[in-house]
Amino acid sequence: MASERVNGAPADSFGGYRVRLVEALREKGIRDLAVLKAVSEVPRHLFVAPSLRAQAYEDTSLPIGNGQTISQPSTQARSLEALRLTGRERVLEIGMGSGYQTALLALLAAQVFAIERIPSLAEGAQAALAAAGIRNVSILVGDGTLGWRAYAPYDAMVVAAASPDVPQPLLDQLAPGGRLLVPLGPKDAQVLTLVTTSVEGLVRTPLADARFVPLLGRHGFDA
Repeated sequence: MASERVNGAPADSFGGYRVRLVEALREKGIRDLAVLKAVSEVPRHLFVAPSLRAQAYEDTSLPIGNGQTISQPSTQARSLEALRLTGRERVLEIGMGSGYQTALLALLAAQVFAIERIPSLAEGAQAALAAAGIRNVSILVGDGTLGWRAYAPYDAMVVAAASPDVPQPLLDQLAPGGRLLVPLGPKDAQVLTLVTTSVEGLVRTPLADARFVPLLGRHGFDA
């Protein structure tokens, strides 16, 4: 594993740590082979501060600056597993943070469109994605609650921040039969929810209790 490359990126010495992380995710019930393969290939240490790289492959959340965090890998893996991606989708990600989940999505879908409201985080994520050799990601700095209408509709969406409800612009940009994953609820506690579209309307399926940073913007929480 230590000599593997992600889309042509240079090799690193963290392959053994990724193997152990994948084993830990299996023990926690993650079964999607594509998700596990993505975790085994994406160099998570590139998406955290150098001072935290020793903790990069632990199943824990870590600070990434500006009051934001990178979620624990098991939370992200469970979210990605729920989306049932096939590799052909156009995916919209709201709140890309350091870009790690963006990188996982890039290996699981055809194209990823990621929105981040904090310019410095978007800049760091872009650099980390480039270092990992990932090219199929487009980045927008702005209000994620508005979505990215220019490239809609999207087959799947991931909102990596807590929202009081599903922002209407995101629903408007979701393709028929699309899947949207979002933590819904107040700022102090939420329920990770899978929203799917059908001829009968929206179907909301609660998946797990969660605690994310708040989604700020016109259709989210006030700053």
